[in-house]
Amino acid sequence: MTGPSKGPSADDIQRGRQVRLVAIVIAATMILWMGGQFLGGQLGWETRYVFLFDLAAIAGFIWALAVTYQIWRRRRD
Repeated sequence: MTGPSKGPSADDIQRGRQVRLVAIVIAATMILWMGGQFLGGQLGWETRYVFLFDLAAIAGFIWALAVTYQIWRRRRD
């Protein structure tokens, strides 16, 4: 048998929180973007207003990509 485990370190807990946050942002961004596209089509919004949902989704995905890259780099070091 191996010795008793110490449990997750503070860095592991921090990383887990960041990973969860990234997952929530990706899921919420996708749902809000699809909802905006659907509403725009149903309500007859002008293309320029629906395009704002596209820009917000791109911003959300770029943020998630940047945070994921930071998590990956910290784990490598």
